[in-house]
Amino acid sequence: MVKIGIIGYGYWGPNLVRNFFSNNKCKVLKVADKNPKRLETLKKFYPSIEAVSDAYDVINDNKIDAVVIATPVSTHYELAKASLLSNKHVLVEKPFTLNLEQAEELVCLSEKTKKILMVDHVFVYNPAVIRIKEFIKNGEIGELKYYDATRINLGLFQQDVNVLWDLAVHDISILLYIYEKKPYSLSATGVSHLKNSSENIAYITLFYDNEFIAHINVSWVSPVKIRKIIIGGSSKMIIYDDIEPTEKIKIYDVGYYIKDVIKEEERYKILIDYRLGDIYIPKIKQVEALSNVVEDFLDSIINNKLPISNGYFGLEVMRILESANISIKEKGKEVKL
Repeated sequence: MVKIGIIGYGYWGPNLVRNFFSNNKCKVLKVADKNPKRLETLKKFYPSIEAVSDAYDVINDNKIDAVVIATPVSTHYELAKASLLSNKHVLVEKPFTLNLEQAEELVCLSEKTKKILMVDHVFVYNPAVIRIKEFIKNGEIGELKYYDATRINLGLFQQDVNVLWDLAVHDISILLYIYEKKPYSLSATGVSHLKNSSENIAYITLFYDNEFIAHINVSWVSPVKIRKIIIGGSSKMIIYDDIEPTEKIKIYDVGYYIKDVIKEEERYKILIDYRLGDIYIPKIKQVEALSNVVEDFLDSIINNKLPISNGYFGLEVMRILESANISIKEKGKEVKL
């Protein structure tokens, strides 16, 4: 049984504690948080878990096999590094670190210590996203043409990262998971409406070495909450609406093709024909994505295998995010990856 220690019982921490506590492959020994009120809440619901105020009480505990980090991103590098050096497996909340250099160091350290390093890119484990990957892999969608995502809401302004690192990180991880090819460059723009603050609205376009293109729109200042992805293929198109309670995925049997030019006077025209078919709504498993994250992390430790959202995967996400920051500073300049 894997002995777990969790650092952070704020926004995401309670969800992690609940999922690890309910998994019979592990036992949660300790949870750390600086806020005494949060620890009081923890004790009320989980009296068997030791509550501590110092993160290093978790990291330095020899009985603990793995450390789960759910703290502000500015602390991820320090806590993850200390945990790996203390011979612990590590699961860290997204975004991975504050910059690519820190992420690279942690990946190298996990290789040296031979410990599992995993990033909690929870959408990679979402049953709807897993089903979308299946449709793409079996060729039902055809050749992928575009990915268009809108992830906006009137949300919490983060102190240490901009809106791309907070929200677009989800779509970047989804893209890397469902599409085998990696982008070769990107262009990003954004704006901050608060003085000396990070961008609260941003747009990123990812370019590939074929006809595929991806565009992501994120915002903390929208009057409505939208979590919608449109994926276009040569045969069919997918709409994934994460806010929908039941019909999260709709597959449209629609498409287009360029007609052959027969008449001489049509030579200089683009003649397009459209195909309109049925709409298919597949059944999605009612499984919490975070429970899949926990299961993959524990299985990776027990069976000594790489999890899906491993350190190398997290590194690719970081590479894109850091390049997007560079592009924003250069007013949308294309940045090679």
